[in-house]
Amino acid sequence: MKKLYRIVRTALRALRRNVMRSVLTTLGIVIGVGAVIAMTEIGQGSSMAVQKTIASMGANNLLVMPGTASTGGVSFGGGSVITLTPQDAEAVSDPRNCPAVNSVAIVVRARTQVTFANKNWVPLYIYGTTPTFLDVREWTDLEEGEPFSDSDVRNGTRVCLVGQTIKHELFNDVSPLGKEIRLQNVAFKVVGVLSARGANMMGLDQDDIVLAPWTSIKARVSSSTLTNVNQSNASATNATTTAATVNAATSVNTLNQSYPGTQDSIYPTVDPLRASDYPQQTRFANIDQILVRANSADEIQLAIRQLTDLLHQRHHIKAGQLDDFNVRDMTEMSKALGGATETMTRSLLFVALVSLIVGGVGIMNIMLVSVTERTREIGLRMAVGARPSDILRQFLIEAIVLCLLGGIMGIFLGRGASLLLNWFLNWPIQLSLPAIFAAIFVSAGVGIIFGYYPAWKASRLDPIDALRYE
Repeated sequence: MKKLYRIVRTALRALRRNVMRSVLTTLGIVIGVGAVIAMTEIGQGSSMAVQKTIASMGANNLLVMPGTASTGGVSFGGGSVITLTPQDAEAVSDPRNCPAVNSVAIVVRARTQVTFANKNWVPLYIYGTTPTFLDVREWTDLEEGEPFSDSDVRNGTRVCLVGQTIKHELFNDVSPLGKEIRLQNVAFKVVGVLSARGANMMGLDQDDIVLAPWTSIKARVSSSTLTNVNQSNASATNATTTAATVNAATSVNTLNQSYPGTQDSIYPTVDPLRASDYPQQTRFANIDQILVRANSADEIQLAIRQLTDLLHQRHHIKAGQLDDFNVRDMTEMSKALGGATETMTRSLLFVALVSLIVGGVGIMNIMLVSVTERTREIGLRMAVGARPSDILRQFLIEAIVLCLLGGIMGIFLGRGASLLLNWFLNWPIQLSLPAIFAAIFVSAGVGIIFGYYPAWKASRLDPIDALRYE
């Protein structure tokens, strides 16, 4: 141990004799390590920003839709069977049933004209939903106002949130808070304005949207109002229920019947005999979609398995039977965008590693020059008893120390460059501790690899020839 300490002390003294040359020698390592740190942090920051953008567009979202009806071999397309209920959504949102699910929202769709004063517009999206829709879509920042509440959903309150496109088309960018718009000739009070989102990955305008309590849209706006569905019912019961539903829709969707104090019953009264005959299959209201947000992109497949098993149990679907629902995700699109970001990060890191190699070659060059300049010193040390292994260790330690000092300085340079880019250009960055530790080990490795040959050459000198060298 004492011998190693003396060798390290001798190596440091040799480096101090020419400080400027030592600093210039480490410059290549400083730039290389700094470039690696900066590129890694910028690459990871960009990757996180892209992932956040993808998540905001629904990459972590799962869309559960009703199944497909068919008669005589003719399919009526997805969503043609009434199979999803609010109770299904509540069951999926229970963390005991689906631990991989973060939040759940009910969606009831409508397509109609929206009017205000003498202006009208047909929104791309009219969604009856729950307050959790904003959490699922990570859209919690409102430009103004506040979201509707669970109480509004329970009471069927006629309130809504509008997107930026609706604000521009109907209100000329004037605040619409407190004003009433009409959907299907039913007045809805605007209580909030959504923040701008722009187009989604399919190019569709996400700001062209109206959100309202799903009970209000279902009972007052949607063409398919509340229904009492039982898959085991006889056709006569279904016909009676359908007729009652049509009559209810006709009475509700007229303007003259839409009074502020009126509250519609969300769930129709169930006949006691019917309830005793079909205790498990009674469904009070159907919904168009269940929007689910997984805890993370890595847990999407787990969330799909959990909610699929749950809906199989709730819908009494046995093994081998076709599902009466569909689950859609955006895994492929997320993988494509994530792969592009990862490729960019690797390319930047490769360019930075080239700088490290150049710095290592510079150190090898300077160490070879140092061996030539100190030939007489090497011969003298060998003459007084130093072994070739001692000379090898001394020059190798000098190279490692130079690289480690350069690596430490490069870490500060890389961190500083990343922070400056973040402050002045708003580039996203993310601190990478593995990259910092890797930079230290890589610096030591560069010192060993590129310093070994000069050290080996010094240890192979003949003492007599070295003493004669001038």
